[in-house]
Amino acid sequence: MRDKKFLMINLILGLLVISLIVFPLVTIKNAEFIGADDRATEAITQVDKNYKPWLKPVWEPPSGEIESLLFACQAAIGAGFLGYYIGLAKGRKNANR
Repeated sequence: MRDKKFLMINLILGLLVISLIVFPLVTIKNAEFIGADDRATEAITQVDKNYKPWLKPVWEPPSGEIESLLFACQAAIGAGFLGYYIGLAKGRKNANR
């Protein structure tokens, strides 16, 4: 009985997560993937028309979607390292007991 309850809760949570991913993709058409850097540059140029950036990017992704993908991969790798370190620290702590 308890296993069926947890299975049902996990199924509901899984469907909720999937709906949170799919809903924006279906409802928002022609969305622009503008990052904070682009918005900051726009805001600065509104204040100072003669603004020129100090540096130029070494490589610029071909589209905003690719840029978002790379950012998500970077976040996932960072979360993986943090999770590994926390698990390692907990394992060492439990091994010392």
